[in-house]
Amino acid sequence: MSEGHTDVTTDPVVTCVEDCGIRDVQDRLGDKWTVHVVVELAAGPRRFRELQRLVDGVSQRMLTFTLRRLERDGLVAREVFPTTPPQVEYSLTETGHSMTHLIKQLIDWSLDHRSAIARSREAFDARHPA
Repeated sequence: MSEGHTDVTTDPVVTCVEDCGIRDVQDRLGDKWTVHVVVELAAGPRRFRELQRLVDGVSQRMLTFTLRRLERDGLVAREVFPTTPPQVEYSLTETGHSMTHLIKQLIDWSLDHRSAIARSREAFDARHPA
């Protein structure tokens, strides 16, 4: 081997032995609306209708379902204010805020690789016409 050459390893960079819990996290981050909701809540507490306006395309039913799942997982807190009619506000918990760092990395990665992915898709589509 030449000077400065390093051995190539085939060891996985990431491993998950037994039940490491990745499936739960993947299910949450992989659904259609979670990342959008968390990004909007990272800016501060929001009321339901405000979130619905900010998360483009989400239905009332899906936003309710997503917020309930996030609340169940301890990522979102729901606060009801004793007004008439009652007002409800959603905010990220400490655990939810800690997830924003991962989402930021994912956003940065997607921005960095958007052009390369678009080129790859175009090349693939040219080789495999539908």
